Amino acid sequence: MNDVLPDHEALFSRAKQLAKEIAANSPLAVQGSKQVLGFAVRRDVDAALDYVALWNSAFLHSDDLTEAMTAFMQRRKPAFRGQ
Repeated sequence: MNDVLPDHEALFSRAKQLAKEIAANSPLAVQGSKQVLGFAVRRDVDAALDYVALWNSAFLHSDDLTEAMTAFMQRRKPAFRGQ
């Protein structure tokens, strides 16, 4: 996301909003995204894509993914536990 904001109050307000959006996601997904992005910066594209596939396959067996799918089907907000 690229926003141009008029002043520092708007900047901090937008930063808090973005932090809340990130925090509402599965802790496993957030940590995985950070790991994948950090890895991708230091590697070539093929190695980075392999790393993404590895992280994604590991996440398939998590309780958080099951909770995300269940919450979606029940049309409710997910309650992630980081498991």
